[in-house]
Amino acid sequence: MRFDDIGYWSEIKLDIVREYAAAYSKILTARHDPALHHVYIDGFSGAGLHKTKDTGEFVLGSPLNALNVKPPFREHFLIDLDGDKIAHLRTLVGYRADVHLLHGDCNQVLQTDVFPKVRFEDYRRGLCLLDPYGLHLNWNVLRRAGEMRTIDLFLNFPMMDMNRNVLWRDPMGAATADQARMTAFWGDESWRDIVYRPSRQLNILGESEVEKAGNKQIADAFRQRLTDVAGFKQVLPPMPMRNSKGLVVYYLFFACQKIIAGKIVRHIFRKHSTGIG
Repeated sequence: MRFDDIGYWSEIKLDIVREYAAAYSKILTARHDPALHHVYIDGFSGAGLHKTKDTGEFVLGSPLNALNVKPPFREHFLIDLDGDKIAHLRTLVGYRADVHLLHGDCNQVLQTDVFPKVRFEDYRRGLCLLDPYGLHLNWNVLRRAGEMRTIDLFLNFPMMDMNRNVLWRDPMGAATADQARMTAFWGDESWRDIVYRPSRQLNILGESEVEKAGNKQIADAFRQRLTDVAGFKQVLPPMPMRNSKGLVVYYLFFACQKIIAGKIVRHIFRKHSTGIG
């Protein structure tokens, strides 16, 4: 089994999700009027373990962290496109009635097999982690999660993959397939107007140069989409996760429907912000 190597910024992300999952499960377990059935959802669950880049030691992945939460979630839906990773996760988890291991593309599996089990009218609620390896997530999943009014969402916004493969200074230089991935992730072509704007500078032909927006501008625009288009009532300013060189690898978003959830995560973000530069 080849495990994912992760940097310290990803270890911080795991701690953030784990801390909120514990608070979330405690609050929802205490609800009795009405009682709520709360579940954990992981769209890119991986093999259950990661190796740290610094030491090569194994650390628990998000699915095992969620399974260790007390009081426990009522159910766990763990999804991955890689069958070997699902198979390894099975060796760690075993066969449990409260754990559903799903081999497939979360862009389809979430909408057809998981989200229908977390309906508002059924007194169901869910904490969902979407941590794609890059631009491998479809906007329809995010929009559906917001429309349901039952999902608290952590999202990895893959800034480095965007900059490497799509958001070049020359907008015509990126591969057509990579631009299509960006459109699928963003939900429409409006990202082009956000990223590329006419500059005040003129080229030798007297034409306006194209100016590329900064990382924060792009992330802020996506935050607005999660509110205005997807329908989340609260979307916190995303937390930039930086590597040892100070470069933003990705932004960690949190979106929810309840004020208390936002307050809890805002506190957790502040607590861990010093660890990422």
